[in-house]
Amino acid sequence: MTAPQTHPMDWGPLWLSLRVASIATVIAVLLGVGLAALLAWRRTPARDLLDAILSAPLVMPPTVLGYYVLVMLGRHSALGKLWRDVFGSDIVFTETGAVVAATIGALPMVIKSARTALEGVDRTLIAAARTLGAGPLRAFFTVTLPLAAPGVIAGATLGFARALGDFGVTLMVAGDIPGQTQTASLYIYDEIQANRDSDATTMVVLMTLIAVGALYLVNVLTRRDRGR
Repeated sequence: MTAPQTHPMDWGPLWLSLRVASIATVIAVLLGVGLAALLAWRRTPARDLLDAILSAPLVMPPTVLGYYVLVMLGRHSALGKLWRDVFGSDIVFTETGAVVAATIGALPMVIKSARTALEGVDRTLIAAARTLGAGPLRAFFTVTLPLAAPGVIAGATLGFARALGDFGVTLMVAGDIPGQTQTASLYIYDEIQANRDSDATTMVVLMTLIAVGALYLVNVLTRRDRGR
């Protein structure tokens, strides 16, 4: 009798997920802080409508979000063709598509946390900086943003955790291509479908530890921010 063949654990999806989530988090923070500042500004036109649009990915079905992305960035779209002309590759069904999907998931997390932090900054400190000659941008980067940093970092951490675990939008936009776009979440699904529960369980435990660690960090940052 021959011994049953063992299937080696593939760590590639985890490293891909970490890389994609890291890039997506950086993009989400750069975009999210600016959008959060816009929403925190009371004179922003149609502020509530803009907030609803930016928060929509939190409640919309992944298939709907994936459809929008495919329409806007697909191979036959204007942006998709422009990207291919400039970079020589497509956005969809590539690692770039996985980054786009992860960014969509992370961005609302960053915006909401950063907005709350920015709105919580004492306005008298900003007014004092303006009185001392600081312009709006200088006051924002030297006073407002440093004071709101714990909230921004907490939002970035939540965004990273959300990007790391994205499934639905990633599947539609990037596909499930082993070695190219198969992230950890997709790997878990494939392993369960193939009855390789041991590998799936290992990846599930790792993803759970990362998620719990991220939430613990958010709690620590939030507590310190409240205690100031």
